[in-house]
Amino acid sequence: MLVTSTDTLRALARESLERCGVELAPSSGRTVAARTPITGERLFDFPGHSGDVAAAVAAARAGFERWRLVPAPARGAVVKRLGELLSEHRHDVARLISIEVGKIPSEALGEVQEAIDVCDLAVGLSRQLDGRTMPSERPGHRLMETWHPLGVVGVITAFNFPAAVWSWNVTLALVCGDTVVWKPSPATPLTSAACAALLERAAAERGAPPAVHTLVIDGPQAGEALVEHPDVALISATGSERMGAQVGPRVAARFGRSLLELGGNNAAVVTPSADLDLAVRGIVFAAAGTAGQRCTTMRRLIAHEDVAGELSDRIADAYRRLRIGDPFADGTLVGPLIDGRAHEAMQAALDQARADGGDVVIGGARRPVAEHPAAYYAEPALVRMPAQTAIVARETFAPILYLVTYRDFEQAIALHNAVPQGLSSSVFTRDQREAERFLAADGSDCGIVNVNIGTSGAEIGGAFGGEKTTGGGRESGSDAWRAYMRRATNTINYSQDLPLAQGVSFT
Repeated sequence: MLVTSTDTLRALARESLERCGVELAPSSGRTVAARTPITGERLFDFPGHSGDVAAAVAAARAGFERWRLVPAPARGAVVKRLGELLSEHRHDVARLISIEVGKIPSEALGEVQEAIDVCDLAVGLSRQLDGRTMPSERPGHRLMETWHPLGVVGVITAFNFPAAVWSWNVTLALVCGDTVVWKPSPATPLTSAACAALLERAAAERGAPPAVHTLVIDGPQAGEALVEHPDVALISATGSERMGAQVGPRVAARFGRSLLELGGNNAAVVTPSADLDLAVRGIVFAAAGTAGQRCTTMRRLIAHEDVAGELSDRIADAYRRLRIGDPFADGTLVGPLIDGRAHEAMQAALDQARADGGDVVIGGARRPVAEHPAAYYAEPALVRMPAQTAIVARETFAPILYLVTYRDFEQAIALHNAVPQGLSSSVFTRDQREAERFLAADGSDCGIVNVNIGTSGAEIGGAFGGEKTTGGGRESGSDAWRAYMRRATNTINYSQDLPLAQGVSFT
């Protein structure tokens, strides 16, 4: 397997960083190691951004005192400029994503386009952060709701979408009048630095006060400090269920707010009436795209017993034709796993599935690269399971698709909902009753419910997030902006009397 050399990737990364305005001069201070899963090797030591969370929060708090008073449309002008700069440097940012995450260029460019689109969404919101006016029961009175900036927002992001998830949070937070301290994954310092540099430039060009956005590149201790800090009004954290189980209670203990986007054990139900050509295309991308390293990756396939055999054969045939390898090589569809731990987790899950009676129909093996033994390329696996066992109910962040069968639609819904996670779901059917049943209150229990498309590839106009151990948070579209603001209920008395509510008399 021919893989782009580390030297080439190193040079490409430096070029893109310099074009984005990132300082690469040698530093006598703190550095972080930038690595690539494409070869599994270190690229270079990168000048670190301050790991002093207390100082970052203090600066952000001071910046908030000024930023919250800037009119929302003027705040939107900063985000508009960010979108322009992301568009101008889309190929540089996408290249860094491919280098650090291992995404194929099409997916990396799609992620940058998502960030650009979210900027457009946020700019529009900056002119319609609306409240409501309600009728008062008291004569000469008016009730209304107003929304105000919340404070400092701590954003903790995962490796797999280093630009998109940051953009979801930072664009909404900024137009809402908040300042942001961003702690990205240690696996993506280069992409993070490029995005932060573009935002810093946008803020400077549009006259924003200092520290509307601060980047902190450090290990888990920085995230913990951000979670614990009393001046951080909202923690928006993307990561594992285990991480969320620690973050949520700790933020709540200090009466802060948290917005959690955690694990997803997403499933598709395939009914006897489904268009199997359509279903296979949707399933293969959702299950194998990004090497199974999306929170919306399809991990379970619940197929009617009448179509399960043909569906399994078709998916296996499609998997055989997937080109796995160097994401920069023409025709590649599946790049590497992020590291060896991901590969170990995948193998452990497959071993447990076999122990539970599962049959690996295809895939699961590592594709070794002689020149780069530290790189981990894995064949997407399809596993037929006799039942939905404990391993099926647990998310493994790797390209494993478990197939179980059902007899009637009620059983399919029960199987679908019988996992702790509740992020994304889909049903493939041409029966309107089945589609509507899946969308109903007693159908899918996920935050994202699709019909005749896969579980991944959500659009930015709809709020993104899920239920149960997925965390309950919502980011990006719809009314997700409200998570970044505080609400005030206002009563205005324009009469000369002072009647009390509920007819209370105090005279």
